[in-house]
Amino acid sequence: MNTAAPRRHFASDNYAGICPEAWAALAEANQGHAPGYGDDAWTQKATDMIRDVFETHCEVYFVFNGTAANSLALSSMCHSYHSILCHENAHIEADECGAPEFFSNGTKVLLMPGANGKVEPASIERMVKKRTDIHYPKPRAVSLTQSTELGTVYTPDELKAIWAKSKSLGLKIHMDGARFANAVASLGVSPKEITWQAGVDVLCFGGTKNGIHVGEAVVFFNSELAKEFDYRCKQGGQLASKMRFISAPWVGMLKDGVWLRYAGHANKMAEYLESKLKPFPQVKFLFPRQANAVFVELPRPIIDGLHGKGWKFYTFIGQGGCRLMCAWDTKPEDVDQFVADLQALMGK
Repeated sequence: MNTAAPRRHFASDNYAGICPEAWAALAEANQGHAPGYGDDAWTQKATDMIRDVFETHCEVYFVFNGTAANSLALSSMCHSYHSILCHENAHIEADECGAPEFFSNGTKVLLMPGANGKVEPASIERMVKKRTDIHYPKPRAVSLTQSTELGTVYTPDELKAIWAKSKSLGLKIHMDGARFANAVASLGVSPKEITWQAGVDVLCFGGTKNGIHVGEAVVFFNSELAKEFDYRCKQGGQLASKMRFISAPWVGMLKDGVWLRYAGHANKMAEYLESKLKPFPQVKFLFPRQANAVFVELPRPIIDGLHGKGWKFYTFIGQGGCRLMCAWDTKPEDVDQFVADLQALMGK
């Protein structure tokens, strides 16, 4: 019988298991009975800890996954005749199967270009002023991804510039924070500096990619938008009856800054991977590495060869090339083995 540990891959941080702290909190929550539907002590504790993280009062709701978090949050900001402005590579456009439009009863997603996966203030203004007649879906919200789908990170100043432009045009700001932890760790700032202090109205705070088994937090800094959001969650099939098993792992993650340590580790592993790939002349880097993803262009035979050696990584995310994603549990030896196989294939 083969008892070797399964290989850690570079396809997605979703591939990683549950981190020990989240697992321990989940096991601790699995003691006796507790009220359902979020009326339990674990959910209250997790909510309070998220408020402490952001240093402000905010409304917090836990849902099963990022698609639901983004789609329900955006539906709270828009009517069906509105539109959402986002980057052309945004997850809500490319990887949500139309869920934002579905949950908002038809709100249109309008796309903007931008270098390195980032929305630019000038593009927002162009989209809003492109047409103002009643036949055009009225722009209502700007959706930002932090860190972006191309592995880059918005700085506080970039976010404030987007906020100033959005505010002047009457737009709300939604942040898809599936990898928000990686952005905070990369920038070395406090979470408030790149959320409510930079004009973000609602954040979809990702836990799954950071070491939790399932569950994202929808964090409303604009409490007006949170009105009756609990009904949206229920109608959307996102109200967990045993909510403590969604919220308890957050307690384990948020305690003593565990979430940031794991995000920082994932970022460092991506930095290490980048450093090991730089000596290869056949490897072309596509975007700046600022969080836990490295985007490279490789010759097709090399890609096929790596897949043939059992390595899993995506080639359809972003603007082509290969996305190599590091996770909370990625180890230097994983990087070394991948690079060794790459080197063998390149005959170097």
